Amino acid sequence: MYDGTYGQPFVPPMPSAPPPAPADPVRALAVAVLNLGGLGLGYAVVRRWALVALCWLATGILLFVALPADPGGVPVAVLVLYALFLLAVAAHGARVGLRTRLSGPGPAPLALALGLVLLAIPAGGVVRYDSARDEAVQQMLLDRLERADRLVATAGGKPFGRGESDYRRALAAYEDLSAAHPGSRAARRVPARMRTYYTTVGAPYAQGQYCDAIAPLTYLRTVPGHMPRTRLGELASWPDDRLAASLYACASSGLAGGQSTWPQQFGQLLTTFPQSQQAAQVRPAVASAVTRAAAGLGGTDPCGAIDRLRALGTDIEGIQAGGTGAGDALGAEARRATASADAGTYACGVDQYRDGDFAAAQRTMADFVKANPKHRNRALAQKIAIAAEIAQTVPAAGKRLPTTRSGGGIAVTVRNDSPDPVTVLYTGPVTGSFTLKGCSGCTAYSLVSTLSPGFRPCHGGRSYPQRTISLPAGTVYFLHKPNGNSSATPASDTAKLSPGYVYTECAYTTQTLGSGT
Repeated sequence: MYDGTYGQPFVPPMPSAPPPAPADPVRALAVAVLNLGGLGLGYAVVRRWALVALCWLATGILLFVALPADPGGVPVAVLVLYALFLLAVAAHGARVGLRTRLSGPGPAPLALALGLVLLAIPAGGVVRYDSARDEAVQQMLLDRLERADRLVATAGGKPFGRGESDYRRALAAYEDLSAAHPGSRAARRVPARMRTYYTTVGAPYAQGQYCDAIAPLTYLRTVPGHMPRTRLGELASWPDDRLAASLYACASSGLAGGQSTWPQQFGQLLTTFPQSQQAAQVRPAVASAVTRAAAGLGGTDPCGAIDRLRALGTDIEGIQAGGTGAGDALGAEARRATASADAGTYACGVDQYRDGDFAAAQRTMADFVKANPKHRNRALAQKIAIAAEIAQTVPAAGKRLPTTRSGGGIAVTVRNDSPDPVTVLYTGPVTGSFTLKGCSGCTAYSLVSTLSPGFRPCHGGRSYPQRTISLPAGTVYFLHKPNGNSSATPASDTAKLSPGYVYTECAYTTQTLGSGT
């Protein structure tokens, strides 16, 4: 062939690239499948090395983010981006492979088969990663279980009040493991941990510290409100008998030792466990305490016994028995304590009198007389009150305890030369009192006149109010107490009575330099 120039042959130009291969869908699919493995093997068989490097870079980033496996797994955004990347390189690889001959590993069908086989590698990697992530989750839950165990162990070394918050945090962790992760290894260990939890919280009971055991055992009865009874099993009722026993033991100890919380503890026992064996023992324990306190009325401190009985009666009335029949029984014991205290007031007054506390003895005997109108000691109590009042002015009058003796062979006449009514009290061999009305026309004497050698009250020629009493021989102490004059001071007199004589006592009022009489 010639190009028109004489003697020169025509040479056509060389193509710039190999001519494209005929379109082959199988080859395109093989390249796409090989790229889905994430290592760019499809690009490798068509000799697109830059794109192979890009695939390795993307897969390396994924592995950097995903490894080592942790409970949270790979972030969703990373997975979505990597999936879109694989779809993009698969689509692009199919487009490239449609008209590009393969450099290996054989015909297109073989490459396609190899690509499908190689897809098992990333699939297996996903399965292994999921397994590793599950193990990481298990370890995380076991770590959480261990932290809860440490909280329980730490709280067990403290008084319950200081460790309660740790117990509550541990319980919340156990509950979360059981409810949110029931199939985990940690959840399967929770039942054993709960047994340890209960024995640790309730340790004071096992140590015989019954008062200290009440608060933790009461707390344990609230646990079924946080964790279903079906998961707790027999632990749900584990604290009941122990709490009932602790309430009774602590209250009984407080009742005997005078502590103030025993009524509340007996009340909690009766209202929480009304059918328990311990609840049935409450009334006998209270009755025994009342009996012991009443026995003290005959001891060396009857007044203290009265105080104990009154306090005991008040405390028994404060026991909250709920709707149980124990309430009536305890009410009867409270009334018995109060009645014993009332009856023991006489012994208290006698003790106060003998101790020289005459003012207290007078008040006590006055209360006894008022509260016991039919008591066999009422008459003697009245006489002791009289003697105690005299002894506050004349202490010698209180050297002997009065008796119920009355009368005698010596006449003593007492006249009232005072404008005010006068109560005359006397004690000695016999004790008594009487009142003389005021003297009409009589007035108070001046202090100067009473100092005069010739001063003789009750000799003014008047008809003075008077009364004659018969007394035995001996020393008699008199007290003249004006009635209706709060500023007047009682007057006393001591007389030694002998047979064969007639004695006269005169009550009169003296006007002092001040405003008193």
